[in-house]
Amino acid sequence: MAWIFNRPLHTLTSEDQNNDAKHTWEHESLGGIAENNNPLPRPVIGLLILTYFTAMALTFPLYGQRPTAAIYADYVSLMNSSMVQEVMNDKSITHNEANSRAMAMIEDSLEHFDSPYTFQRAQHPIDLDQLRVVAPQIVELQHAGVDLEEYSVIGPDVIKANFFNILPDGTISAKQPWWDKGYTIAVWWFIFFCLAVIITVKRLPHFSWRPDHTIAH
Repeated sequence: MAWIFNRPLHTLTSEDQNNDAKHTWEHESLGGIAENNNPLPRPVIGLLILTYFTAMALTFPLYGQRPTAAIYADYVSLMNSSMVQEVMNDKSITHNEANSRAMAMIEDSLEHFDSPYTFQRAQHPIDLDQLRVVAPQIVELQHAGVDLEEYSVIGPDVIKANFFNILPDGTISAKQPWWDKGYTIAVWWFIFFCLAVIITVKRLPHFSWRPDHTIAH
């Protein structure tokens, strides 16, 4: 059972093995089933690759991260500023108009500063009414001196995240990782699956050979 690597994309077997495979292919009826030796159409291969990369991109752990209290800490600080409070309490306009103007001021101020949470803020937008609900809880956590990245904002509640990661120094972190072992397994599984399929196919006669089905049928 020799392995030939001088033309791995053409065949991985010797000429004798290919001839034996061709003989078996043509002389066994396979229950009356005639199997051709056609290659997988390239558009199908492209579609499979596109499907895989689309699935991996959509399930990337970073995209599935929950909103943390740290994302909205700057929102809370700006909401409590005198300028924003003045707009929020303006009785000459409707509640919705006041909310829209105040939120626009907050977002405009945030755009002038770089933040590690810019991506997460775009993922998890918030309106002023929601911010009013979670703001007291975030302020309370800030006064307690805890790491806001370890607290998730779920609806009207700010709660400790249920992640359990042991760091190299032995401390425990409740932060959601941007990468996880399950995703690593999925990446390696796809690589090994593709290699297994390629090796299996290249152990067969090249698709340029066409079997004669009249021999066994």
